[in-house]
Amino acid sequence: MSTVARRSPLASAGNAAHRVASAVGSWPSWLQVTALYAAARLVSACIFMAAALHQGPNPWFPPKPDYWNFINIWDARWYGQVIANGYPSVLPTDSAGNVQENTWAFYPLYPALAGGLSRLTGLSSAASLTLIAMLAGWGAALAVYRLFRQKAGHPSAMWGVAFFSAFPVSAVLQVPYAEPLSLLLLAWALLLVVRRHYLWAIPVVVLLCLSRPVGVPFAATVGLLLVFRAVAFVRGGPQRGDDDAAHSGRDLAALTGLTAVAGVSALAWPAMAWAATGDPRAYTKTETVWRGQDLVPFKPWFDTGVELFGPVLGVLAPLAFVALFGAMLFLRPVVRLGVELRLWCACYMGYLLAFLHPQTSTFRMLLPLFPLALGAVFLSRSRAYRGAVVVMFLLLQVVWIVWLWAWAPLPGGGDYPP
Repeated sequence: MSTVARRSPLASAGNAAHRVASAVGSWPSWLQVTALYAAARLVSACIFMAAALHQGPNPWFPPKPDYWNFINIWDARWYGQVIANGYPSVLPTDSAGNVQENTWAFYPLYPALAGGLSRLTGLSSAASLTLIAMLAGWGAALAVYRLFRQKAGHPSAMWGVAFFSAFPVSAVLQVPYAEPLSLLLLAWALLLVVRRHYLWAIPVVVLLCLSRPVGVPFAATVGLLLVFRAVAFVRGGPQRGDDDAAHSGRDLAALTGLTAVAGVSALAWPAMAWAATGDPRAYTKTETVWRGQDLVPFKPWFDTGVELFGPVLGVLAPLAFVALFGAMLFLRPVVRLGVELRLWCACYMGYLLAFLHPQTSTFRMLLPLFPLALGAVFLSRSRAYRGAVVVMFLLLQVVWIVWLWAWAPLPGGGDYPP
């Protein structure tokens, strides 16, 4: 009798969980994604609020700020400056002529939308930036689900959305940063490319290239895809290992147009900075201010490697990373993602290696590799494995928020950026 009594609460909890799961499973897919994403953002909000209670003196507000003040820091302040003051016609410099930090580093689409919303509604720029980011993050989750459904059934696609929503830096999807909007446009563009709606993808790609600096790797992706499809077309059928039907001449023409537009759009923002300031290197000069050195492709990774691991292992570390990442793209779970998504991951990682200065912000820059979340789902059907990944991501989210988002001044001044 006592054994039955001891098991009853567990049995009741199990039955309740089963009833909840059955009820949620009957909802439309968009509502399931919304509920999952909202739950993930609620967890992130709780982590933010807990971290805010321990926030000490900082450059923006008194200690122990509320949630809304706590998420409106770092780059959010720069986007607010764009709304208030726009972009400078003359690059600010110090007494030695070195370019200083300025708003040209921040792409225009996100602050333009927020500024328009503020003018229409009377909301503050901070409120508008936050509202657009939160809505865009929700839209990104829905677009990611639709993209994953092209490659997997509903249960696996939902797990992919869970991985995406709980990823250690996914908390940025609810703060006034451009990442949520950019990820929405990226997932949408990739979905259209996977569906071969190349002409419909053109306006989405133009907007994508004005949201964040992802235009170059996207242009490289569709360019390489064009080559891949053209070779298959010349050979008279699908390339070996490709399950899709062969492209027609019309498909290739549309893909050629998308590639051309993507290439031009990728250079649009640097060109605008040049036109406004008269300096052809206005954008790159501004971007490199934060790294403290000129842009030399690939070199920062080797410099950081030497700094962390010494003169021998430090040189080998980036090469080993490239080899491991390349090998991962040929693992069976990742191959199941298809040519388009694997090309995107390869091109985006290549872009990071060529132009990114590795630092603490690098973790945030990994979010556009979200298609790999579905590859991680394909790795095992075990619910225990998939649940453990989600729990691990949420624990690492605590680390990211406490270590990088919260301000803790370094001995030499400043703090590591998130």
